[in-house]
Amino acid sequence: MSAETPDYKATLNLPVTDFPMRAGLPKREPEWIDRWNRLGVYDRLRDKAVDGSRTPFTLHDGPPYANGNLHIGHALNKTLKDMVVRSRQMMGHDARYVPGWDCHGLPIEWKIEEAYRKKGRDKDAVDVVEFRQECREFAAGWVDIQREEFKRLGITGNWSDPYLTMNFHAEAVIAAEFQKFLMNGLVYQGSKPVMWSPVEKTALAEAEVEYHDRQVDAIWVKFPVVAGLDGAEVIIWTTTPWTIPQNRAICFGPGIGYGLYKVTGTPEESWASVGDTYLMADGLAEATLTAARLEPGMWTRVRDVTPDELGALTCAHPLRGAPEANGEWDFDVPLLPGEHVTDDAGTGFVHTAPSHGDDDYKIGVEHGLPMTYNIEADGSYRTDLPLFGGEQILKPNGKPGGANAAVIAKLQPKSEKNPDGHGGLLARARITISDAHSWRSKAPVIRLNRPQWFAAIDKPVGDGQDTYGDTVRKRALTSIDELVTWTPKTGRNRLYSMIENRPDWVLSRQRAWGVPLTCFTKVGAKATDEDFILRDPAVNARVIEAFEAEGADAWYNDGAKARFLGNDYDPEDWDQVFDILDVWFDSGSTHAFVLRDRADGTDDGIADVYLEGTDQHRGWFHSSMLQACGTKGRAPYNAVVTHGFTLDEKGVKMSKSLGNIIAPQTIVDQYGADILRLWVAQVDYTNDHRIGPEILKGVADGYRRLRNTMRFMLGSMTDDAPMDTLEMPELERLVLHRLSELDDKVRDGYARYDFAEVFQSIFQFATVDLSAFYFDIRKDALYCDGDTQRRAAARTVLGLVHERLTTWLAPILPFTMEEVWLEVHPGDESSVHLQDFPALRPGWRDDALAAKWARIRAVRRVVLGALEAQRRDKVIGSSLEAAPIVHVDAETAALLEDVAFDDICITSGLLLSTEPAPSGAFTLDDTPGVAVVFAQAQGGKCQRCWKILPDVGHHGHDGVCARCDAALS
Repeated sequence: MSAETPDYKATLNLPVTDFPMRAGLPKREPEWIDRWNRLGVYDRLRDKAVDGSRTPFTLHDGPPYANGNLHIGHALNKTLKDMVVRSRQMMGHDARYVPGWDCHGLPIEWKIEEAYRKKGRDKDAVDVVEFRQECREFAAGWVDIQREEFKRLGITGNWSDPYLTMNFHAEAVIAAEFQKFLMNGLVYQGSKPVMWSPVEKTALAEAEVEYHDRQVDAIWVKFPVVAGLDGAEVIIWTTTPWTIPQNRAICFGPGIGYGLYKVTGTPEESWASVGDTYLMADGLAEATLTAARLEPGMWTRVRDVTPDELGALTCAHPLRGAPEANGEWDFDVPLLPGEHVTDDAGTGFVHTAPSHGDDDYKIGVEHGLPMTYNIEADGSYRTDLPLFGGEQILKPNGKPGGANAAVIAKLQPKSEKNPDGHGGLLARARITISDAHSWRSKAPVIRLNRPQWFAAIDKPVGDGQDTYGDTVRKRALTSIDELVTWTPKTGRNRLYSMIENRPDWVLSRQRAWGVPLTCFTKVGAKATDEDFILRDPAVNARVIEAFEAEGADAWYNDGAKARFLGNDYDPEDWDQVFDILDVWFDSGSTHAFVLRDRADGTDDGIADVYLEGTDQHRGWFHSSMLQACGTKGRAPYNAVVTHGFTLDEKGVKMSKSLGNIIAPQTIVDQYGADILRLWVAQVDYTNDHRIGPEILKGVADGYRRLRNTMRFMLGSMTDDAPMDTLEMPELERLVLHRLSELDDKVRDGYARYDFAEVFQSIFQFATVDLSAFYFDIRKDALYCDGDTQRRAAARTVLGLVHERLTTWLAPILPFTMEEVWLEVHPGDESSVHLQDFPALRPGWRDDALAAKWARIRAVRRVVLGALEAQRRDKVIGSSLEAAPIVHVDAETAALLEDVAFDDICITSGLLLSTEPAPSGAFTLDDTPGVAVVFAQAQGGKCQRCWKILPDVGHHGHDGVCARCDAALS
């Protein structure tokens, strides 16, 4: 540029926007939350449905426990739910979201007990209502904390009126739902093995149990045959020596091969003796005898033993005749067939204690075996049990007690070191097994029969709601297959299998904080008697009325029994049940007091969708299904969406001990909630997924690219529509076509809960179709054109793109899209979250145009490849220095004849030729029929647009081309 040539930079239409490149999300996001609160966005959205024009859509919230700060799983779960609610709202529904909390049960009670223990207080010495009040206050405090943490993540919902399972109405409904089971005859008191925590002294649900490896004592024990094969001994194997005193039978597998093995030699240290004859499964005999320290050649197989022979055998208990046992174990032990017996471990014979295992219990019921009650609530043997009275399976701290050691010592032969030994032990070993632990105390749990309350799931309900079956199980299985859609579809198989094979529901817990089993039992009656349980609608009604006014604490007040029984019954004739309901019954009942009873619930009490982690197939999905099938006759949901677990960057489960936990608040403080939400939108949540510093950096980089696209758009667009879109240039109409395609994909993706597909489709469009293609091409027209139709069309298209990108992305990035929206639509009452996805405009879809431009873009890619080669060789610095010759076939030339292909390729000139390409022309293997010969642009360089053209300098304004001269004029 000469000294006389003007500086034309100020004449360019460069992007102008106050939208900052640096988002500053951690600081700015709370300002948006305050703004939404002032606007009352959630309530305004409800107002849009008052005229009945919007179909309700309800995502029912699975309640988290109110007992600690949020972890990354909470953040993932609530963000997914928020994306569902926001997207459905913007697709024209009235999308309601009532957040809730699970406030009862062991996790909260355990926290209060921990506080008591630190202060040296005895929980049992505290008035139960006082204790319950402390639990209530503890839960309320955490509800407030978690509510603010959820809101900070940008979660929309009815935060001012959430549901709490400890609200009086909720407690009344939970009790009423239990009473429906009671009145329908599904509730019974029974004694069968349940998961029992000796440390916490309560039954546990399967969902409250987790499995961890731990070392245990495995023992091989000899049961002498007393009828059938005299002199032989049946060998059993168990990893729970403490259950041997409760043995009542031995099970064998009818399809397993068994043999009689005789000991012919022994080493110095062995509990086997020469001449011993053992019965074992053939496939396990060698391993068993090796465990007894016998070497090959020290035994011989005598013969086969048939199932008929086994079924005719009777054994003695190994503790029969033990001194000071007072005949406790002087009974016969039958051999019984059992389909549960396998030959993949042990001996092929299963020691059977009906009080301590599901299979054992079933065998016991089938064959009339006696139940034993040797184990107390704290996991110790009853004090009057001979030989072992008072020994503990577990200590109060969850460590092993002396029960196993005592039983093993008694089964060892008598010796100087073990003078009280009785014999019966063949071998022992220390092994590692995966064992059940309480998820709260982390202590092992045992299978223990104690009197509990159950809901029968195979008994006809008799409530007249038999459309989907007449039992809870049938209704649940039918619901799973006929009424519910599953995302992913594997969720169906998991829940179906669990419900198909589950036992009756254990409803009772031996705790204090929760909703009690509001029933009475007749003094002196047996649990099997018809009149054992009081079933009186008037009594039930008095209970519910009191709970509505006072909460479940009313059950524990002085005089409660007489108050509820009324004048029709003598309180002395009835016992009041003080067990509390399984907390899963609480949360399983939420459909009744949230979906059915609330004004913002549903007409039929059924949610459109439940969304939780995969662990809830045995938790909330499961209990809600059973509970509703018992009271409504069907599932309380029409769809179930399941997400996996969040792991660290290496795929390792997060834990405090490993130090690999990332708290949501840490991410929010460093990056902002939108970055955390963007991570959620990009993962395949249906499987286990990873998060960590490097992953978050990648997410933040992607966010910056998207933000940069938005910033360019905001600086160059107009939000009015100065022309008919059908009159626009083909390039603009191509963008509109892509918007129409995206509209289908976005709506379909959100409807299928596939947020990763939604975001990737939009992100690909923004960064590839827009930034790398459309913006790259149209920058020249937007910056340098005057008042041209081309520039007006581009600005109009940018406005239409803005309207769609901001609304489409609002469910994923609510903070950022609000900022982008307000740049164009400012105002105290304005918010992107009050908008719907814009309707698709007619005429935008043009598949023929898209096919044409697919070919044009392919040719362009060859041209850009040729120019890049010249740039790499430093022949040119900018593509505007080029005016290549592009050799194409006649058909392609016809496609390009009405297209300014030099603008599309961002060159100063371009010559199309249908002549054969010369040797050495640039080509790409995947684009046949296109070849490029490089040529430099000829002429002067326009000092305004930088194109090199022959006419530069021949116009009224110095140093510019004709286009720029017109713009300046």
